[in-house]
Amino acid sequence: MLGLAPDAGSARAARALARPGTWSDLGSTESLVWGKCQGSAREPYQVTVDLNEPAFRCTCPSRKFPCKHGLALLLLWAAGGGAVADLDTTADFAADWARGRQTRREPSGEPDPEARARRVAERESLMSAGLDEFERWLFDLVRQGLAGVRAQPARYWETAAARLVDAQLPGLAERVRSMGAAVHARDDWAPYLLTQLGRWYLAVRAWRGRATLPAATMGDLRAVLGWSRRSEEVLAGERLRDRWWVLGLRQDEDERLLSQRTWLYGEESGETVVLLDFAAAGNALRVPHVLGSVLDGELALYPGSPPRRVLLAGEPSTGTGDGLPVTDTIERALDLAATWQAGNPWLSRIPMSLGAVTVVPGDDGDVLVDRDGTALRLAAEADVWSLLALSGGHPVDVFGEWIDRRLYPCSVAVDGRLVSL
Repeated sequence: MLGLAPDAGSARAARALARPGTWSDLGSTESLVWGKCQGSAREPYQVTVDLNEPAFRCTCPSRKFPCKHGLALLLLWAAGGGAVADLDTTADFAADWARGRQTRREPSGEPDPEARARRVAERESLMSAGLDEFERWLFDLVRQGLAGVRAQPARYWETAAARLVDAQLPGLAERVRSMGAAVHARDDWAPYLLTQLGRWYLAVRAWRGRATLPAATMGDLRAVLGWSRRSEEVLAGERLRDRWWVLGLRQDEDERLLSQRTWLYGEESGETVVLLDFAAAGNALRVPHVLGSVLDGELALYPGSPPRRVLLAGEPSTGTGDGLPVTDTIERALDLAATWQAGNPWLSRIPMSLGAVTVVPGDDGDVLVDRDGTALRLAAEADVWSLLALSGGHPVDVFGEWIDRRLYPCSVAVDGRLVSL
């Protein structure tokens, strides 16, 4: 990417600026990357990159093209790691510039289907080449034996992830990058690694047979590879109107990105779906949701298997719910989880609504036990003391995420209201 720099000085300056702390309002879509970079002026420079050409636009006074800010933004996006999140809504300044370019290219205002098909074909070719290389990397890893991966330095995983980013496979890259820490942090690192290797290889094989995949499976595959969909495309597709109960919220934050998963349950449809919100670290989420509220409105569904990702299609009316609207026994919840996992082998977070479970601490790990006597292990990171305090040792309804055969509680129903954990 630094080959686009007009001179060596611009390339050096771009490397120095490619740090998340210098930027705000970062985001990306399938075709655009944008952000604001604080420079010498009072107001930060507005920077946008059109990934299709690439083309650059920056409000700084530099006469170089591309300027150091545009190059730095491109480097930051290519590095992956979540600093530049995939967003459903384009920043106003980036959208205005993109519309202006579109109008100048296409006076009629209609998109050029041939140009779009060409861009899609180019991306698919790049992804195919990247997955071919990744397959060889997987074969080398298995051939050398799993025991040796713990001796590998961090750059072993970082290099593999960077190559996937270059091939426009950021979702798969993030999974590979996180494995570098998991093989040292987990006691069960060997079976966990073997499981993930199988899922990664399955993604490679599925991509090669993508022409025959059902639409839902292709949606799952695009999600794991990191090929995001434009919000306009999702909003133009399948929709579902219902009264949507907010069951649980879960936020993750690092030095680069704040993300939130909002789990919703449809009162009439019985569907459990997830709404994803992202913001650069230090910024507020665009769409806050209140635990225990009920959204009456229409959602647009991403292609994929259940539990599906959704977008708000308009402004829903908001009311207040009473506790958890649906609960299962642990056995039924596990049966549903198995069904969902069979439909989407890359599914990593499974929502569970459990009814009348009791917290039972233990030396070998804390568990939830339902009235049938079936137990479900809690994650070691779970806030079991808050759950005990809120429940008073009595059976309660709990909503959580089941990850790696452990439950991470998100909310508990107490006196008819949902309380966050």
